[in-house]
Amino acid sequence: MDKPIIRLYPQPGSEQSLKGTYLAHNLRQQASEDQAFVYTNFVVSLDGRIAIPRGETQVMSVPRSIANNRDWRLFQELAAQADLIVVSSDYIHNWAQGKASEILQVDEPQFADLCDWRRACGLSPQADVAIISKNLRFSIPDVLTAGGRKVIVFTTADPDPVCVREIEKHAVRIIIAGDRKSVNGTTMVDYLTDLGYRTIFSSAGPQILYLLLTNNVLNRLYMTHACRILGGNSYASLVEGELLKPAVDLTLNSLYLDPPGRDGLSQFFIAYDRT
Repeated sequence: MDKPIIRLYPQPGSEQSLKGTYLAHNLRQQASEDQAFVYTNFVVSLDGRIAIPRGETQVMSVPRSIANNRDWRLFQELAAQADLIVVSSDYIHNWAQGKASEILQVDEPQFADLCDWRRACGLSPQADVAIISKNLRFSIPDVLTAGGRKVIVFTTADPDPVCVREIEKHAVRIIIAGDRKSVNGTTMVDYLTDLGYRTIFSSAGPQILYLLLTNNVLNRLYMTHACRILGGNSYASLVEGELLKPAVDLTLNSLYLDPPGRDGLSQFFIAYDRT
């Protein structure tokens, strides 16, 4: 972890510590007075794979061949800066079954500095959570609302009242934010902004990224580009949905080369801003 990375952009380039790289982006200073700052992060292979089937269940997950501790450190730095983290109902379902863990791992000794950082900023140890779900067919694990953490569920029109009552038993607020087909990203972000959230980190997958892009509410895209080709016929790519009309333009914010990477293979840490 102490091996340096090389900043390639903006110039002039220089070597720097991996640790603290994304904290230095000061995302909490990026929000405007009337709009929260929304950002997301993915690790992707050279051939565009962000997830592949794992095991007999065929559940899609980050490929182990590109996941690595150095990328995970920067992911944690992004999560640490969030007031609220957006997740999918699939993630909550897996968490309830013990197949997923806490996103922001401030309880891990290696990330103790991020816990201290949040405390110094006057933040709670864990960010609040927003869940996006079309059908509300998932359970709320008790640990999710422990310690006074707030949980908000955004769903589509005409939700099943039985599912609504079951989720609301856990003191979870349900907000209808869209038509019967999908949640509207603008409605969701406007609502969260009105509640006082300034930084929103989406740790969800390609369908929710599509939602954020089509509603023009994503401010920054972070990517770790692993220099490895995976292949395979079944996989998830960065964005899943209909053709974007118009295409979404992004500009380069920063670019770092990580020579050690994983298994000695280099990787790139990249950030793009919405134009």
